[in-house]
Amino acid sequence: MNWLDWLHTFFTSPARRSGPDSIVHRIAEHLAFSGEALLYSALLAIPLGLLIGYTGRGAVAVTALTGVTRALPTMGLVTLAVLLAGVGKTAVLVPLLALAAPPLLVAAVEGIRGTDPDVRDAARGIGLTHRQVLWQVCLPSALPTLLAGLRTAAVQVIATATVAAYVGLGGLGRYVIDGLATRDFPATVGGALLVVLLAVATQLLFAVLIRYALPPGIRVRSAPKEN
Repeated sequence: MNWLDWLHTFFTSPARRSGPDSIVHRIAEHLAFSGEALLYSALLAIPLGLLIGYTGRGAVAVTALTGVTRALPTMGLVTLAVLLAGVGKTAVLVPLLALAAPPLLVAAVEGIRGTDPDVRDAARGIGLTHRQVLWQVCLPSALPTLLAGLRTAAVQVIATATVAAYVGLGGLGRYVIDGLATRDFPATVGGALLVVLLAVATQLLFAVLIRYALPPGIRVRSAPKEN
C-alpha cells in the first residue's frame, strides 16, 4: 500500500468525520494548544522586547539568549516539564513557550530599533514623552517586523504542537504518535499531512494580515522595492 492509499484510507474513515477522533476535533485541539502558547509567549516577549528595543539595554543578551533557546531539544523540554510539573498541559506549554518566545522577542527588539532616529528625535522635540514616542511612533513603524516574528512563532508552534500527544493530550499529534505505536500508517501519514497543511494555512493567513492589516503608509514603506 502506497502513501496515496494510506491517505485515502485515513480521510474516508468514519472515525475521522465525527467524534473525539475526528479531524475537525483534533484540529481544534491543536489550535487551542498553539493559540494558548502563542498568547503567553506574546504577553511575555513582546513587552520585554519593546522595552529593550527602545532603551537599547540588553540587546546583546537577547541575541545570546535566543540562540541558546533555539538550540534546546523540544522533547528534552517536554520530559523535563513532565518530571517537574507532571503529565498535563504545562508539559506542552513549556517547550512551546521556549520555541515561540525567541522570535517574538527578537522581532520586537529589532522592530523598535529599526525606527528612524531622526523621527524619534523629532517626536521628542515636539514634547512627546518616552512612552508616547514608543507607542505612537516606534510601535506603528515596528508592526511589519512584529507580525513577521509572530508568523514565524505561529508556524513553529503549530508544527511542534504534535508533542502534546506524548503526554496524553490531543491534537493532530494523536494521529502521528498513536499511528506509529500501532503501525497504523494511514493515520501517521494523514496526521503529518494535516500538520503541514495547517502550517501552510497559517503562513498564508499571516501573509494576508501583513498585507492588509497594516496602515497604508506602513504597507508602502515595508513593501519590497522594485528595481
